[in-house]
Amino acid sequence: MRSEPTRRAALALALGLLALPAQAQDAAGKKPLRIGIIGAGKIGGTIGTLWVKAGHEVMFSSRHPEELKGLVEGLGERARAGTPAEAIRFGEAILVAVPYKAYPQLKADYGEPLKGRIVLDAGNATQARDGDLYAEVSANGIGATSAKYLADARLVRAFNAANYRVFEANANRPAPRMAVPIAADDEAALEMGKRLVSDAGFDPVAVGTLKDADRFAMGSPGFGHNLSAPDLRAKLGLAP
Repeated sequence: MRSEPTRRAALALALGLLALPAQAQDAAGKKPLRIGIIGAGKIGGTIGTLWVKAGHEVMFSSRHPEELKGLVEGLGERARAGTPAEAIRFGEAILVAVPYKAYPQLKADYGEPLKGRIVLDAGNATQARDGDLYAEVSANGIGATSAKYLADARLVRAFNAANYRVFEANANRPAPRMAVPIAADDEAALEMGKRLVSDAGFDPVAVGTLKDADRFAMGSPGFGHNLSAPDLRAKLGLAP
C-alpha cells in the first residue's frame, strides 16, 4: 500500500503538473492568488493540486509539514509546505479540508487569525466519526455549524458535495464542465469562491446563503452529483 506522501506525489504526476507554465491566469487578466490549505489530505491535496495547475501559489499545511515533501516537490515552485498558522498568513484565501471533528480545535488554535479571512469550507460531518458534532449539524445545519466554529471568517461552503475522486476525475473536462455548488453570506467571499471553483476546473453554482448550504450537504438530495451547471440548478430547484 502506498504511503500518503507517495500517493500525493503520484496525484501530482497523474494530473500532469510538473513544470507547468503560470500563464493561464495572466492571459485571462487575473493575477494569480496565494492560497493556504489547512488539511492537505485527499480533498485538500486534490483541489490544491488543481489550483497549482491553474497558476496559483499554494501552501499545503500540516502539523508535520515535512510529511508534505513529496507532494510539493512533485508540484514545482508554486507549491510549498508549512504549518497551518503559516498557511493562514500566506493565503489570500484559505481552504479548510480537515475532518469535521477537528473544527472545535481549529477554532481554539486558529480562530483569531482566521477572522476576516475568506475561507472555503469543504468539511462534512459523519455520525461514525464526528459524534456530537454530527448531532449539532443535524440540529442546526452545516452552514450554521461551520460558521460557529469558523467564527468571523468570511465563509464559503465549497468542494464538500462530492468525493475527492470525482473532483480528480472530472476537473477541466470538456464542456459541459462538472458543476460545484457553493454558498456564502458574504458577497465578496462568494465571488472569490466562484473564481476558485472555476480555476480548479469546474462551473460554480451559487445556491444561496450559508443556511442554503444544507441543500447540498452530505446526506441531502443535492449531494453527490456529477452534473452540468444547468442540470444541477434544475436538481436543486434554482432559476436557470
